[in-house]
Amino acid sequence: MKNAAIGQHLLSGALSGFAGAILLQPLDLLKTRIQQGDSALNARNTTIIWCTTKDILRNEGIKGLWTGTSATLIRNVPGVALYFTSLTYLRSIMAKTPYFSAHQRHSRDSSKTVLPKLSSQGNLIAGATARVGVGLILNPFSILKARFESELYAYRSLSASLLSISRMGPSELMRGFVASSLRDAPYAGLFVVIYESIKRETTYFIPTAYAAGIHSFSAASAGAIATMATHPFDVVKTKMQVRSEDRYRGFTTTVMRIFEQRGAAGFFDGASLRMSRKILSSAIGWAVFEGMLLFMQT
Repeated sequence: MKNAAIGQHLLSGALSGFAGAILLQPLDLLKTRIQQGDSALNARNTTIIWCTTKDILRNEGIKGLWTGTSATLIRNVPGVALYFTSLTYLRSIMAKTPYFSAHQRHSRDSSKTVLPKLSSQGNLIAGATARVGVGLILNPFSILKARFESELYAYRSLSASLLSISRMGPSELMRGFVASSLRDAPYAGLFVVIYESIKRETTYFIPTAYAAGIHSFSAASAGAIATMATHPFDVVKTKMQVRSEDRYRGFTTTVMRIFEQRGAAGFFDGASLRMSRKILSSAIGWAVFEGMLLFMQT
């Protein structure tokens, strides 16, 4: 990738991350509030979501639904920009090797995208590697984001909260990274494989469709499937990052604690909210990202 191309990818990714963070913060906030608790959730999922929403509106007003947006922007804008850029860079390198390169099946394959094409194995590896690498770099900001969304902390500013976390040592800065990696690696790998497959087939069967529509539909479908396959690790990650008790300090002990309290259902707390957010953020994010690249490179 040339320097100009890297700049285009970073800009497109940053705009994508910004749009998703601003529009979908309430869903992220509700998911974190539901996942952070200890008690058994006996009510129906929709009832829990509605009650949590009413509590936030009553105590914090409508602005309360966007609590933690600044921390989300700090995490997601550079995170999405780095992810999209590193993913494209990896794919461009891997596309030069015979094992990972994909042969163009249809003459219309390249009409709706400017991204490198890989085999399914290549997309799986590239997606997982890029996502985990970015997650490692930005894990401290993921903790910051989760804690700002939680009501268990009374942080006054982003700088003070990050300093407070840093003072607790490297282990605190990397808290929840294993669970995040176990969630992000299969999620990103599956997502890219499914996204590229649906995009390719949709382009072939509906060649007159708008590129933005194809990108949104493909990303939403891929996001839905990948989210449900990896949601249990999201629950574990959230518990580890927002709860300070010793019983939530290790991955194994956290898994055992969730199972003891909630059973298997506990690993799907907030699944509908995360599903909704991922479908929408994927549709918005990839449409903005690929749309911006098509606009800047044509």
